[in-house]
Amino acid sequence: MVKYTDLEYLRMKKGKRFGLKLLSFLCSIPRKTAAFFLMLLTGIKQAALKIAGEARDICMGFVTGDWKTKVSYLVMGFGCFARGQILRGVLFLLFEVVFIGYMVLFGGYYLGMMPSLGKQGPTTEKVASGLRGTATVTIYHDNSFRILLYSVLTIFFIIAFIYTWRVNVKQNLTAERILKSGKKLRSGKEDLRSLVDDQFHKTLLALPMTGILVFTVLPIIFMILVAFTNYCGANNGYTNNLFHWVGLDNFNTMLNWTNGSSSYAATFGEVLAWTLIWAFFATFTNYFLGMMVAMAINKKGIHFKKGWRTVLVMTVAIPQFISLLYVSKMFASNGIVNGLLMDLGIIDMDHLLPFWTDPTWARITVIIINIWIGIPYLMLITTGILMNIPADLYESARIDGASGWQQYSKITLPYMLFVTGPYLLTSFTGNMNNFNVIYLLTGGAPTNNLSTAPGTVGYTDLLITWLFKITQGAEANYYLASVVGILVFLVVAIISLVVYNLLPSIKNEEDFQ
Repeated sequence: MVKYTDLEYLRMKKGKRFGLKLLSFLCSIPRKTAAFFLMLLTGIKQAALKIAGEARDICMGFVTGDWKTKVSYLVMGFGCFARGQILRGVLFLLFEVVFIGYMVLFGGYYLGMMPSLGKQGPTTEKVASGLRGTATVTIYHDNSFRILLYSVLTIFFIIAFIYTWRVNVKQNLTAERILKSGKKLRSGKEDLRSLVDDQFHKTLLALPMTGILVFTVLPIIFMILVAFTNYCGANNGYTNNLFHWVGLDNFNTMLNWTNGSSSYAATFGEVLAWTLIWAFFATFTNYFLGMMVAMAINKKGIHFKKGWRTVLVMTVAIPQFISLLYVSKMFASNGIVNGLLMDLGIIDMDHLLPFWTDPTWARITVIIINIWIGIPYLMLITTGILMNIPADLYESARIDGASGWQQYSKITLPYMLFVTGPYLLTSFTGNMNNFNVIYLLTGGAPTNNLSTAPGTVGYTDLLITWLFKITQGAEANYYLASVVGILVFLVVAIISLVVYNLLPSIKNEEDFQ
């Protein structure tokens, strides 16, 4: 690519500058991709070296440690008891007892059943009923859902045990070295005091971290694993048939183009394209129009500023469930809007405006309605930021003869983009998963009758609403919904990582400091 000097670059027209930036970005993709994989390989290598170092330390600790430390390798907390650290010994030993009890009673069984996810589903048997009659009863056996869930939980528990065991070994070796140096070990009271003093940050983070692992990380991993099974309404794992591992079959089904425009892949591509278009317009129309409204209200000479802001805030106070359902009925074929237009003689019964029945009309309508929903939020956000822009900048620009547009494009907009860049990114990704607006307004309608994909996908469906539909009804294709969820994550993650590294607030942190 041709190199330009700073002077040549500044003399270029804006269109050519943008084209040059775009070309530079596209040319950098292979280099950045290679750098990513190189970083990944480096990370794997460093992790392997760290694991090898830990294994070497564990072996050396066993060889060089005293008998108390050696016994602690098998009985956690023994060394702490022997050296007078009773509280630590109790905690380590209690954790080991709980772990062994769990593995013997539950964990071992579920972990052993994980490869098959169950061997025997529900069966029907005839039993005696009354004096001479018989009745058919259903006998439930293995539960695939529970096996998968508890297997993942058991793996987490094993990882936690290994980490705790390693901490136990380290603490025994440390205590041994401290005693050999002639120093005194911490007592139980000193340990408790440190938990609310120099180690207080660990005490505060313990509960939130546990909550994140149990209620966020565990469900995500479970959802990912479901994508590799045939878990659905017909195979729910207990009351119907068991479900089993199917490998990459579900991904092949979702991404296969064999059936052309009616295939699952074509449906996914169409829904993804509309999701990106929706997210773009839903983000930037609200952003710029909300900023314009805030600038108009903040302008000198405007009276009743608090009143205008209050009116806009009131639209935020009304629950979306109420307002969106009401607006949906307003734009229906028999709604207020079409009725008013007929009363005015603009349309007749045979030419009703197809707000929710025509794909193009429906998509444009939801984007416009979303502007009404989003402007108040952006007005509130941008009002505070606009007030923080130094008035001296505008005064200097006016003295130099800058027009209103020049002041906006050279002062206001760069400052706003710098401050709100991360918000724009989160707003974009949030709009890609904006379930409420689409589902409450259209429910995804009008239906795409050309698609054979499950979930009766519609032309206004986003990936998130389509995912929800896939899990409904008697079929309830949870495995395909999980595949869609993984693909959504990949799309959102790639966009977020690319855009995040291009944000001026990340690349040029000190420009406005």
